[in-house]
Amino acid sequence: MFVFLLKRLGFGLLVLFLLSLFVFLLFFVAPGDPARAIAGDKATEQLLAQIRDTLGLNQPLYQQYLDFASRLLQGDLGFSYRSQQPVTELIFDRLPVTMSLVGGAMMLWLLIGIPVGVASARKPGSLRDRIGQSFAMTGISFPTFVLGMILLYTLYSLPAKAGFLLFPPSGYIELAQSPVQWAWHLVLPWITLALVTAAVYARLTRAQMLEVLGEDYIRTARAKGVREQSVIYKHAFRSAMTPLVTQLGIDIGVMLGGVIVIEQVFGLAGVGSLAVQAVQTQDRPVIIGVVLLGGLFVAVANILVDIAYTRLDARVRTV
Repeated sequence: MFVFLLKRLGFGLLVLFLLSLFVFLLFFVAPGDPARAIAGDKATEQLLAQIRDTLGLNQPLYQQYLDFASRLLQGDLGFSYRSQQPVTELIFDRLPVTMSLVGGAMMLWLLIGIPVGVASARKPGSLRDRIGQSFAMTGISFPTFVLGMILLYTLYSLPAKAGFLLFPPSGYIELAQSPVQWAWHLVLPWITLALVTAAVYARLTRAQMLEVLGEDYIRTARAKGVREQSVIYKHAFRSAMTPLVTQLGIDIGVMLGGVIVIEQVFGLAGVGSLAVQAVQTQDRPVIIGVVLLGGLFVAVANILVDIAYTRLDARVRTV
């Protein structure tokens, strides 16, 4: 068990190292002068030389990378070209919004997608199976921003025209300030993200359950008279969980790096909207910070998935 986790941790650290090398090349080797971006087009050569000296841009490339990696280990991502604020501060100011959005939506898509998939798999070809598959296909093919706009129109615009506010169209209230207001402002983004993602989990759950329900040990359990509920949830669902855990780890890791479309549609000042602003203004340190954050979340999520595997399937520990 310890050796297994050590291998996975080592692989995660390797991924983060390669990612740091990539963003270093993006920052220091890509076209464009960082000193010019910081000082502006009207800066004198003397000022540009001073900035290059301060940033260490005159040093050999390997030394620049070592300095860059050293600052990363200390949590120093540099300063934003646009606001001159520390990038770490900018990201952590936006992170609670994105975490709130992803956390609430995750609970919804699991509560919707998995039961729909299990119900479809229990009676393939039935009416509820066709309804479940229709839900999955519709959700997978539905653009997120279109669903968001539909919800805004039906649950905000129409009630507002009638003289009452059912849900707010945008904004974010901190959880510590008011849990009720926090949830009320996030209901529409949660539903938008959850419905689209739940469709993926419904289809994946159905496919895995159908495969597991066809195994010999499931037929044996039924032949022994084991209750159907136990067969479905104690035996079959546990075996079908491994791909779901994999998908969940990927989704959470990627989404915590920024749910760009949802944040833009509902006016949420999260990591995704910060990334959009940084790209629009060519704020390279902020772009790099968001990329590194996303990579960190994906690496950590995959390590947690591997740990979950060891609980679900003991065979994984021997890999």
